[in-house]
Amino acid sequence: MRSPLGFCSRPSPLARRRHAMALGAALAAGLAAAAWPGLAGAQAWPAKPITLVVPFPAGGTTDVLARALAEKLTPALGQTVIVESKPGAGATLGADHVAKARPDGYTLLVGAVHHTIASSVYKKLPYDFQKDLAPITTIALVPNVLVVNAATPARSVAELVALLKARPGAHTYGSNGNGTAQHLIGTQFENLTGTDLVHIPYKGSGPLATDLLGGQVTLSFDTVTPVLQHIRAGKLRALAVTTARRAAVLPEVPTLDEAGLKGFDIGTWFGVLAPAATPKEVLARLNTEMVKVIQSAEFRKRMDEIGAEPIGHSAEQMAQQLRAETEKFARLVKAAKVTIE
Repeated sequence: MRSPLGFCSRPSPLARRRHAMALGAALAAGLAAAAWPGLAGAQAWPAKPITLVVPFPAGGTTDVLARALAEKLTPALGQTVIVESKPGAGATLGADHVAKARPDGYTLLVGAVHHTIASSVYKKLPYDFQKDLAPITTIALVPNVLVVNAATPARSVAELVALLKARPGAHTYGSNGNGTAQHLIGTQFENLTGTDLVHIPYKGSGPLATDLLGGQVTLSFDTVTPVLQHIRAGKLRALAVTTARRAAVLPEVPTLDEAGLKGFDIGTWFGVLAPAATPKEVLARLNTEMVKVIQSAEFRKRMDEIGAEPIGHSAEQMAQQLRAETEKFARLVKAAKVTIE
């Protein structure tokens, strides 16, 4: 460097040592970031909008829950939370998309019970639900309900069974797709009642409800959320819920167990998952903020309105739930002999 008189002078030993230490610190930080890219990302997260992938079309229970969660997460995280539909193949297309997304916390799956069923129903999936996705939290549990068009003469499960047995193979039930909870519930119902129904898979609750209201489908076992307004309007008739206990939103409707199908207990859970390699710090932040939203009085009020029971599990609790559900449905699928190529 130059002195005030214009001559070159060498840095002092102290200055050289300070310069070397600064370079060393910068180099170490750079190597750490290179060794683990998630470190820098986790510290600044979130720095851009977050997408909640819904594996069904808009209008169904998964979509309703995702939008309710996104609305409250946006101010909590300081970034816009977007809901994007990627329907198809019994909810497995959306799951595959998220499983293969960058594990940076910006692409998340709003999963459901259908994914624990798909592991047993599909002979081959392009992803491993247990290994490729990391649980964050369970949003809510929602009962499924057996409904028929109001013009159907059956006013109880017993009357419906008699109607179906009178014309084997002439009646249909709709579901949200092959391998979904509605599909498996329908199969279980057939096995326990000795009836013969034709299964019609739809891409989501919206088109299914339309055909049910129009009389193109005899019955369905959809979650209560998308059909509740039609039940209250008298356009659809609820005959039973599929869970072990009655639904708070339909207290007068019996369970299938009460209606004679002993031991019937299948409901639908909904939760959020991320690509498996997402940094732990990001997963922890997501769980913290989501649980705060789910356990808030405002969110609970919204869930009561749509017939959902808010949960807000820890990631560990959700992981245990997923393992138990996968094992449970593997047994049911094997007994029902439901397989999809």
